[in-house]
Amino acid sequence: MGKKELLIGLAPTRRNVFSKEEAGRYKKLIETRLQSWGVRFINLDWLNDEGLLYDELDAPRVAQRFLAEGVDAVFAPHCNFGTEGAVGLLARAIGKPFLLWGPRDDAPLADGTRTRDTQCGLFATSKVLRRMGVPFTYVINSTVDSPEFERGFKAFLGAAAAANAFLGARVGQVDTRPSAFWTVMVNEGELMERWGIRVVPTTLVDVEQGVKKLMADPTPVLRDSAADLARRIDFGKLPPEGVLKFAALKQWLLEWAEREALDAIAIQCWDAIQLALGLYPCIADSELTGMGLPVACETDVHGALTALMAQAAVHYATPIFFADLTIRNPENENSELLWHCGPFPILLARPDSPRRVSDNYIAQNGLYGVAEWQIKGGEVTLARLDGDHGQYSLLMGHARGTKGPYTRGTYLWVEMDNWPKWEQKLIYGPYIHHIVGVHARVAPILAEACKYIPGLTPDPVEPNAEEIAAFWRGEEI
Repeated sequence: MGKKELLIGLAPTRRNVFSKEEAGRYKKLIETRLQSWGVRFINLDWLNDEGLLYDELDAPRVAQRFLAEGVDAVFAPHCNFGTEGAVGLLARAIGKPFLLWGPRDDAPLADGTRTRDTQCGLFATSKVLRRMGVPFTYVINSTVDSPEFERGFKAFLGAAAAANAFLGARVGQVDTRPSAFWTVMVNEGELMERWGIRVVPTTLVDVEQGVKKLMADPTPVLRDSAADLARRIDFGKLPPEGVLKFAALKQWLLEWAEREALDAIAIQCWDAIQLALGLYPCIADSELTGMGLPVACETDVHGALTALMAQAAVHYATPIFFADLTIRNPENENSELLWHCGPFPILLARPDSPRRVSDNYIAQNGLYGVAEWQIKGGEVTLARLDGDHGQYSLLMGHARGTKGPYTRGTYLWVEMDNWPKWEQKLIYGPYIHHIVGVHARVAPILAEACKYIPGLTPDPVEPNAEEIAAFWRGEEI
């Protein structure tokens, strides 16, 4: 679920005073490169016999065609100097994430003639984009076959996907926030007014009745789902009907999400649902998150939105995990425990970790549903979107899995270069104790996505803002 393959509007541009033939040659080279990466794009071969943008009067036609085709982003490679006015008009009309780049210029010919002057044109177009108030991403001037172009282009796709996943998102809210959790308050009206985000509510009564209806007459599909859960996870002494109830909750939430076209869910998992269904929903949350429908605990709408951005930034290659920032590692000054009762996807569990469902060791009420496994380490990005007083920001940074003491629930110990720097950022806010993790280094991509979300400020920790700028210059960070 959630996965969407981006469609790129490819608008290569040239300028009349430079070589038309060289511009055409580079257009083909760029298209071949994108095809080798499996990029879906619509080009300008329908516009004229060159498939290039060089007339300002064509910009509205191109924008209209791209919008009708449903492009998710636009790429305007400068195949020679380019026509900055046409590119600027297109970018402003399309209103989508916009990539500016051009292939590095060749040496002058033997007679001293320069055929393209691409870099010079990029400077011109960037000024026009600024004047028109158009946000854009720039990948450093580099050759078509360079690693800098490949990395920058693919990073732009991640940023575009993250921004598009956020804008206009539909988040299902299962009941109200837990009364004690003041931290997860959100301004639902502001989310809709600013970014077109819809919070779609349902009640625990709806969930309870839906699950009971499924349990009363289990379909073969539901029984197969329960059997699959029992094969993959150790439910201990829980009887088969107990496992069936978890499968029914998973199915009801999934069917609700499909009916309402939901992108994510924020669930009231503590503690009214225990009274309604006699279980903890963690294992159902884990399963849905692993399927690409992220579920945020304790009705954390901002957490659900963060999850959408994080999984889009990695092109849905791996699920996110929704965690509490809990305790500092007693064995490592720069390490922190990422933990929650059990929503981490089992797909992320370490090969040597037990996979079991148990009761909640904190509540000690005998109810089942809490998952227990340690997830794999490696490189991770941690992110948190939050806001107050009308100001919103996105915290992001890199960490890595490390050793730490055993604990109950689902967990991962991570290490940063400077944990006190993280702690200070989190304390002074506007953040809370919830954070989203994803197994990849995508902080620069999330920071770039903020360009395309009006009113959302990137707030990087490690790497910092200058290091993120270096990434987009093609440097290793």
